[in-house]
Amino acid sequence: MFKRVVLIVLDGVGVGALPDADTYDDQCAATLPHVAEYVGGLKLPILERMGLGNIAPIAGVSPVGSGIGCYGKLAEVSPGKDSVTGHWELAGVPLQEPFATYTHGFPADIIDKFVVLAGSYPLGNIAASGTDIIRQFGEEHLRTRRLIVYTSVDSVFQIAAHEDVLAPDDLYKLCQQTQQMLASYRICRVIARPFAGQAAETFYRTAGRHDFSCKPPDLTMLDKLSMAGIGVYGIGKIFDLFAGQGVQRSWATGSNQQGMHLTVDVVTQFDTGLIFVNLVDFDMLYGHRGDAEGFAQELMAFDGWLPDLIKKLSADDLLLITADHGCDPTVGGSDHTREYVPLLVYSPKFRAGSDLGIRSSFADVGATISDNFGVSYSCGESFLSHLS
Repeated sequence: MFKRVVLIVLDGVGVGALPDADTYDDQCAATLPHVAEYVGGLKLPILERMGLGNIAPIAGVSPVGSGIGCYGKLAEVSPGKDSVTGHWELAGVPLQEPFATYTHGFPADIIDKFVVLAGSYPLGNIAASGTDIIRQFGEEHLRTRRLIVYTSVDSVFQIAAHEDVLAPDDLYKLCQQTQQMLASYRICRVIARPFAGQAAETFYRTAGRHDFSCKPPDLTMLDKLSMAGIGVYGIGKIFDLFAGQGVQRSWATGSNQQGMHLTVDVVTQFDTGLIFVNLVDFDMLYGHRGDAEGFAQELMAFDGWLPDLIKKLSADDLLLITADHGCDPTVGGSDHTREYVPLLVYSPKFRAGSDLGIRSSFADVGATISDNFGVSYSCGESFLSHLS
């Protein structure tokens, strides 16, 4: 039905707690409704016309009777609430077992192996936010040149290093080695976290973040599309989250704004295939930092950018907007939240919007895209026939 598909993941933009959210102590989470309530209402006219207000009660965003898009929400079947887990399930590979987490720090055997790679014993080795950890240990790191290691409730081994102590390229090499060393521990990602500044109050994380993920356990939608000769183009963290598998060309981004502009540029370059976009600032800059006001502003900036993309789309194009998990900045803490995610679908060929309902798995997105391009899928239920 469509020659080109644009899939945009709004990282961390959930719409309400999943039925099993209490298992994760997230039963009160509802990222988008809570952000809207906190700021007294959101102005999202394009997303509203697509049907966002029909998915959940969102202050300032009204339901529509017959909008320009199809709408629904997706439930996650994979255990956990990590970006890799969410993206893999979107691409048709749900996890059966959760990744290992070390919320009280990594055990001695892991740290000892890391010391062999790094050359010294690390600072930290606790669960913490990225901004707090460099404030706490950054000055000692500059003085001793010992790297900072930390984690979270997610399956991540994060390495922070001042760019004057370890250049980003050298940090990336160390992260690659660490990811290989951790393969048998079922740790999902090693994340490079370069930072700069001269003292605790001036330290800041630079745009050089890079994720080194383990490989998906099975062929994803991206692999199958590539094997069928269909172009797969990743913008933002996509290449990192899939360990490069199935992505033919990739563009890294330093901000949502850059990701938005790149998406329009890539749409003008390729007439067919899948353009897969991750916009991480909602999660990284606002959700984790408890900044509901900034989160709201970023949502409205995204909505304001959508007309530029829509102008480039023809009747042969399909646009899907969704998320990978929640990251509610209003509930306290700095962790992801276990939530439903929105599903908005648009094409200029649509005659009217329709309700796609509550989908039982993120994998329905991958099934629909696979169905569209005529490649096989073994997980999820396609909603392609419901789009008109």
